[in-house]
Formats: sequence, structure tokens, C-alpha cells
Amino acid sequence: MGQGRGSAGVGVVLVMCLSLLLLQCEWAEARSYTVGDAGGWTFNVAGWPKGKSFRAGDVLVFNYASSAHNVVVVNKAGYQTCSPPRAAKVFQTGKDQIKLAKGQNFFICNFPGHCQSGMKIAITAA
Repeated sequence: MGQGRGSAGVGVVLVMCLSLLLLQCEWAEARSYTVGDAGGWTFNVAGWPKGKSFRAGDVLVFNYASSAHNVVVVNKAGYQTCSPPRAAKVFQTGKDQIKLAKGQNFFICNFPGHCQSGMKIAITAA
């Protein structure tokens, strides 16, 4: 009878360890990207996503001077025209972290002329 309890205990510990390992694997999948790298969220950043692979759940970190810029989540039309829809979410802390949704994600700065000067990015997350 002592042997049976030991085997059950080992099984429980093994299941717990495997569960923790799986949880860590899921967390490890999400990555964090600093938009614009060392230069941050600024002009001419539109090409920054090229060559990078993004997944749903990855986090974009937007670093910028909050007195000079912002980050607005827009749809494709808002991205193309540099005009955010009325209910667009505006971030303005200067250290914004935004989780990517699956599919297309669009971001602009809506300070006058900034989006037109390339302060926008389009990202497709798998």
C-alpha cells in the first residue's frame, strides 16, 4: 500500500510540473517589440515592421514624448487617410503598451501632419 501512495504522489507532481511547463511555453510565445527600436515612435517609422513576424498577443511598446505625439488605433481606412474614426482609442502616456489582435492592426499619430510624415504602422499578426 505504501508503494501505491508513492506512485500517485509522483504522478501528481509530474502533472503539476508539466502544467507549469505548458504555461511557461504559452507566456514565452508572446513577444514584446519596441516600435521604432531605439529611435522610438517617431517620423518615418512606417517601414519598421518590415521583416518582422508578429503573432496575436505580442505587445507593441510605443516610446515617445507625450507632449509631441500620441498613438491612435485605427482601421485600414483611417491608416490610409491618416484620419481616425470617431471612437478610435487614443494612447498618450509616452510609454504605451498595446497587445496585437489577430489579423490587421493599424496605428497612427494624429498630431497634425505626423501621420502624413510616416508616423504610422500597419502590422498583420498571425
